[in-house]
Amino acid sequence: MSDFLNTPEVPPSAPHPSGESVRHTRTKGEPRFPDGPKADPAGSHFERRIRSFQPRRSRVTVGQADALQRLWPKWGLDIDGRQVIDLAQLFGNDGPVVLEIGFGMGEATAQMAAADPGTNILAADVHTPGQGNLLNLADQHGLSNIRVANGDAIILLREMLRPDALDGLRVYFPDPWPKKRHHKRRLIQPEFLTLAATRLKPGALVHCATDWEPYAEQMLEVLDAHPDFENTQAEGGFAARPEFRPLTRFEGQGLDKGHVVNDLLFRRVPHGNGRPPGPQVPRSGR
Repeated sequence: MSDFLNTPEVPPSAPHPSGESVRHTRTKGEPRFPDGPKADPAGSHFERRIRSFQPRRSRVTVGQADALQRLWPKWGLDIDGRQVIDLAQLFGNDGPVVLEIGFGMGEATAQMAAADPGTNILAADVHTPGQGNLLNLADQHGLSNIRVANGDAIILLREMLRPDALDGLRVYFPDPWPKKRHHKRRLIQPEFLTLAATRLKPGALVHCATDWEPYAEQMLEVLDAHPDFENTQAEGGFAARPEFRPLTRFEGQGLDKGHVVNDLLFRRVPHGNGRPPGPQVPRSGR
């Protein structure tokens, strides 16, 4: 296993070395982390629609809380949909940028950032402890190529990124929404891919992974059918896990139980190669 481990969890009442508690009594309307991520950055500014995620504001450890307060102004980004991001300015360099949607506790993200320091990772999630944990890992290991985005990745893609801004997209172990009536909440859908294609450079790699086989089959079907993407596997189908995607503890536990993990590696098709481009996605009204 890697050295990128979670900060040990501390009960909410445990004292901070400075004598402060992780959780304190807040007045009505007082933000949980005054200098950290907002609870609902986009607010009601955008249309109501079915989400592929559910915000989780679970318990935060001392180390995570400290990282959120201390590092969010430097490495954090609220997805409010009100500005177009200059990625070179955000990262302080002109290196390639990969968007990772949903990073859990951030261990795999930190490992990939450490293994490939020339690639910038814009990591988006709504899980507050995971945001704090990833910031903490980035700080501890000197990973200046990570930025943490808080909020809805759809708004990030549609409102805050320029066309052809991204060199890659990673979606690892998204919520499979296993019940049939919830399948409409799954992230990997034709509409999402059409939007993502407008923000990906030609040749950019889309890498998905899941341990839910029915969802893997749906992902493969949707990606195969989309005109803006082509399978990197000559024979089609799923790919072997590439070396650059670390094996997480959660994944390892699943494999020990006999779970099957499927990776999908597709490339953004350049225009003019004989395949018609997907439909353009209009920006939402203000």
